[in-house]
Amino acid sequence: MHINDKTNNKPYQPSAERYDHMTYNRCGKSGVLLPAISLGLWHNFGFVDNIENARNMLKTAFDLGITNFDLANNYGPPYGSAETNFGTILKKDFSSLRDEMFISTKAGYDMWPGPYGNYGSRKYLISSLDQSLKRMNLDYVDLYYHHRPDPETPLEETMLALADIVRQGKALYVGISNYEHTKTAEAAKILKELKVPFIIHQAKYSILNRWVEDHLLDTLEANDLGCIAFSPLAQGMLTDKYLKDIPKDSRAAKNFTYLDTDVVKQNMEKVKPLAELAQQRGQKLSQMAIAWLLTRKQVASVLIGASSPEQLKENVLALEQPNFTEEELQLIDKYSL
Repeated sequence: MHINDKTNNKPYQPSAERYDHMTYNRCGKSGVLLPAISLGLWHNFGFVDNIENARNMLKTAFDLGITNFDLANNYGPPYGSAETNFGTILKKDFSSLRDEMFISTKAGYDMWPGPYGNYGSRKYLISSLDQSLKRMNLDYVDLYYHHRPDPETPLEETMLALADIVRQGKALYVGISNYEHTKTAEAAKILKELKVPFIIHQAKYSILNRWVEDHLLDTLEANDLGCIAFSPLAQGMLTDKYLKDIPKDSRAAKNFTYLDTDVVKQNMEKVKPLAELAQQRGQKLSQMAIAWLLTRKQVASVLIGASSPEQLKENVLALEQPNFTEEELQLIDKYSL
């Protein structure tokens, strides 16, 4: 009766070889090993997206050895929907695999109306995580981030909230994102005194955006913290997409988020010689950009997004050619700095 059933309702059986080819890196000096490539759910996992495609991407990621899945309270759209869809897929396909997964979420940006739905107060961070856990049907997350620094709330309040979240069993580890180096050092000092497992900083980092090299990477190393790099492809600029022109259906053409046509045009002078170098290495530009980040000793993982299982597989191929000659590294610096 079900011979011609082409639906996606068969029980998911993960690949028996899922840990054979992925590289796992220690995050700072913690006990956590992260896959060299992690999957972010910022785009393509909301209610406006195809949940079967999202489901297939998660299965593909797990089969490739990707164990770290990165969310935030307001990922969607609409806000919260990425977590809800993730929770639905977890229940359907991954219920017996929870302990093989490293699941993270965040709070720090706009989430709900009023004075308690943004930034870094104790009220916001604890309330937001409670909501996230309900959406994902989880008792705890492996990692909870404060998503951005709060210029008004005392850092001690924010860090104490993270500490209490760990002590309540709602998160195993904590991290921060988008903090500059002095605030990172202050946060590390507070959390060390509170004996909280603070292990990671999530930073925007790519060949075209190297702000973390100005003190932050050194600060992470000095405080035994790892780095996970987000936006490694500079929102698509470090791919083949814009080498010839700006496609009408692209993010840049739609002035989507932080990317617009002017930004793309300004960067193409750097990107084109980088693409030629990648071709000489036998890689796509996107693969070279990911591999380059992993040459940084502080970078435990590179956080990628994907719109399809095929795109995910293509980016993971970056791990097949991880080494660079000194000349190649110098050329990348020459073209990008």
